Amino acid sequence: MAEKHNPTRPMVGVTGGQAETRTPAHTRTPQGRPKNRPGEVIPNRKRILLIEDDAEIARLLEAELGEVGYEVDWAPSGMQGLVKLRESPPNLIILDLGLPDIDGAEIARRAKQNGDLPIIVLTATDAVERKVQLLLGGADDYLTKPFHPAELLARIQVQLRKSEGGEVRRVGALEIAVEARRVTHEGKEISLSPKEFALLELLSSRPGRVFSRDEIARHIWGHPLESNSNVVDVHVANLRAKLRDAGAYGYLRTVRGVGYALRQPKT
Repeated sequence: MAEKHNPTRPMVGVTGGQAETRTPAHTRTPQGRPKNRPGEVIPNRKRILLIEDDAEIARLLEAELGEVGYEVDWAPSGMQGLVKLRESPPNLIILDLGLPDIDGAEIARRAKQNGDLPIIVLTATDAVERKVQLLLGGADDYLTKPFHPAELLARIQVQLRKSEGGEVRRVGALEIAVEARRVTHEGKEISLSPKEFALLELLSSRPGRVFSRDEIARHIWGHPLESNSNVVDVHVANLRAKLRDAGAYGYLRTVRGVGYALRQPKT
């Protein structure tokens, strides 16, 4: 999808009046949405449900997203958002956290019950604890206001690619895209070696289950461990270090004399 966004456009969520979008007037509908040119067909157009009570921000985002080919369905309240979600599930949800009727975190929780839809939360808070709570509660990504539309567009594209990339396993804020062989924690990618990914893939197949060293060795190398070999322990240590460096603490559990397990860390 070709992006036509002008990076000089204003930030979204700045108090004191957002600048108008630069979508030409002759290409807008009466509601301010960009319209397709005569005869223009946008294949596989993605639908985005925008749940945002600020009409000015909603109009700006509708124009920005519509300009690059997304179909935006705006809901000005949490209740209306849930109704639209039930009637016509979108490809992605953009969710304002500070809604007047229902807490945004509750909306995210209910949305995940209807399917694994990507959710990007817009929030005015920069508190780490709140962000972690959102990610563990169902949000896939977040943006702190004010933000630039170009950043939101990039995050939308990432989430849509992930949702179309096959099986994605989630343990806490850790995500393992099996077919894409991609691991992220709180949206940040973690670079793993093929053996480290194979180890994490096995452990994530049954979170909480303890896998023995022999089971791990057979999965990764195709044969049981040799006597006194510490190769599994070395790979687990390397994986644990990379997760720790990415801020993913407490995910790997060691059961002495038995093996290893992947678990959701305690908050």
